[in-house]
Amino acid sequence: MKIAILVEGATERAFKKKLEEFLQSRLEQKMPRLHFITQDGPILKEKKLKKIVENLLDNDDYHAVIALTDVYTGKPDFKDANDAKEKMRRWVDNNPNYYPYTALHDFEAWLLPYWKTIQKLAKHNRSAPSGSPETVNHQKPPSYWIKEIFSSGTRGKDYNKVIDGMAILKNNDLMIAIKACPELKAFVNRIISLCDEEKIIS
Repeated sequence: MKIAILVEGATERAFKKKLEEFLQSRLEQKMPRLHFITQDGPILKEKKLKKIVENLLDNDDYHAVIALTDVYTGKPDFKDANDAKEKMRRWVDNNPNYYPYTALHDFEAWLLPYWKTIQKLAKHNRSAPSGSPETVNHQKPPSYWIKEIFSSGTRGKDYNKVIDGMAILKNNDLMIAIKACPELKAFVNRIISLCDEEKIIS
């Protein structure tokens, strides 16, 4: 199974290693080949998105394409997760081998469950945002919370999306974030279901 995953930028690429480790432990011999394709900005829209998806499926021999977008893009692109997924499906004419998913409201929501690790790395005891990670919203998205604790801490360095994102995930169990974040769970389960439906996380 060969799967292309369209992602916005470097932060999501930092997530790739952790995701592959988790999937390997669950899928074993049925582990797919994952290719993260960075857009270096928001996921492409409309005809541009359709073109890249069709090219990957028809010309590059991918069995499936997954698009992963933030709901918070800095622009009023999407009202919520459902709006984002509906638009991305429509732009690609509901191609059956294409699956859009979202990070609510940005990728860092999936790092918030590891707040104790974030405190340790930032060298600050600031409290985590209240509520479940994926409810931290447009007004102050998850990445802002992490940037603020790093800038307030005594480490003396600002938050680096790639380096610190990898450090936060490194010694933590991805299942913690999967259980805390329904959109992450749906994304991971999609990959698993394409390879072995019996291994889906309940």
